[in-house]
Amino acid sequence: MLFAANISMLWAELPLADRFERAAGAGFEAVELWWPGSEDAAALPALAARWQLLVALLNFEAGDMAAGDRGLAADPARRWQLRANVPEALAIARAAGCQRLNLLLGLRQQRYSLEQQLDCARDNVAWAADQAAAAGCEIMIEAVNTTDNGPVLLSTTAAAAAFIRQVGRPNLRLQYDAYHMQQMEGNITATLHAYRHLLGHVQIADVPGRHEPGTGEINYPFVLGRLAEQGYQGAVGLEYRPSTGRPEDSFGWLARYRSGTEA
Repeated sequence: MLFAANISMLWAELPLADRFERAAGAGFEAVELWWPGSEDAAALPALAARWQLLVALLNFEAGDMAAGDRGLAADPARRWQLRANVPEALAIARAAGCQRLNLLLGLRQQRYSLEQQLDCARDNVAWAADQAAAAGCEIMIEAVNTTDNGPVLLSTTAAAAAFIRQVGRPNLRLQYDAYHMQQMEGNITATLHAYRHLLGHVQIADVPGRHEPGTGEINYPFVLGRLAEQGYQGAVGLEYRPSTGRPEDSFGWLARYRSGTEA
């Protein structure tokens, strides 16, 4: 199974080039990251080549995440912003060898009706998926929890899967984040099995705290074992905050899992 260090959360205080170096030094073969801004994003292809790391996932721009934004696709007033970013992100992803990009829909906004927002999101995602198909890329659709993120439009696996079906593009896939979905619905392994035909990318962190596996309530050796048994071929992103603050201290669970001593 391919594990990807999420370098937007691991070594987050370091410059992007240093994060690539740390990920390679820790033995990873792949990384994933949120949209890092145009300047850093343009450096991705050279950094990936220098450190021989696969960029397994890149987010499209999701707005000002620190200020509470969680995506642009469902905001009619920001359609231009999303559509300006899509070709830029796809060009960078292709140059970096990244074939999957996450497109967050965003938050429920009372100034629009729910159907207005969903219509806008379906239209934007269909357009983006067509651009991605021409670039040989897939787009991930992710449900996230409402406790950390507010009134998001997609907060369950069923809702994300239904949205994918409504848009109806073959290169739309499900991004399943076990941290988010443990809080919203639980039943992780059954859900992964039920939606295995849609799975494009998986992310992990423990609950509570969003720290590394083994610090909370999720039995990750069991979850990952079931994921492997069903033939999952994508990457597993380590999208967590190290419990000690130092990423290198948080990889013991991964070494034990790879060695078969934690199963």
